[in-house]
Amino acid sequence: MNCSKTLDAMRIDVISVIPGFFDSVLDNGLLSIARKKQYADIHIHNLHDYGLGRYRQVDDSPFGGGAGMVLRPEPVFSCIEALQAERAYDEVIFLTPDGKLFEQSLANRLSGMQNLIILCGHYKAVDERIRQKLITMEISIGDVVLSGGEIPALLLMDAVLRVIPGVLGDSESALTDSFQNGLLDCVYYTRPAEFRGMKVPDILMSGHHSKIEQWRGENALERTRTRRPDLLGRE
Repeated sequence: MNCSKTLDAMRIDVISVIPGFFDSVLDNGLLSIARKKQYADIHIHNLHDYGLGRYRQVDDSPFGGGAGMVLRPEPVFSCIEALQAERAYDEVIFLTPDGKLFEQSLANRLSGMQNLIILCGHYKAVDERIRQKLITMEISIGDVVLSGGEIPALLLMDAVLRVIPGVLGDSESALTDSFQNGLLDCVYYTRPAEFRGMKVPDILMSGHHSKIEQWRGENALERTRTRRPDLLGRE
């Protein structure tokens, strides 16, 4: 596949207790495209490979009692330190509900980095010493709890890689998405011009590009005002 990339591919190392979760997604869609175009070099690591004892244990019950299991520190330290011995990483990311809310501005910032580690949590929690000594950035995808960090990891990688110039066939598409300019995106129409009595606004078929852009800007502002007014108060 033809590629005009000039920089080294972004390397992303994902650590998970269920690495097979990623198989289908890495071979399809945007993540597959980014890999084939050599914009992304994604590696999935099975935390059980660093587990303890005959059964490769990676979790244990919490001190003080309580429900659920906790990810032990030894396997995580062994895995991350092995990766860090090979190269320097810009960030070691842990996906957690109490992390910084993941937004487009953060995706844009991460897209400029070279090497990332993503730790997918599982079970009830991870040992706090992992967060204290290894993690440099904690990210939340919202006020919701999932069974593990694998789905958030996919969300993060998709959001980050799609804004790297060249990954999408039309790079401008990513730059005009919702949130890129602090607003929701405008509405869009395609053929036919009329469908079941619903007509496309005349301005979009007028050919007046400056007026179309003005209409889209006004539409984006109005949609933001009615659907996400909280965005308008942000700097």
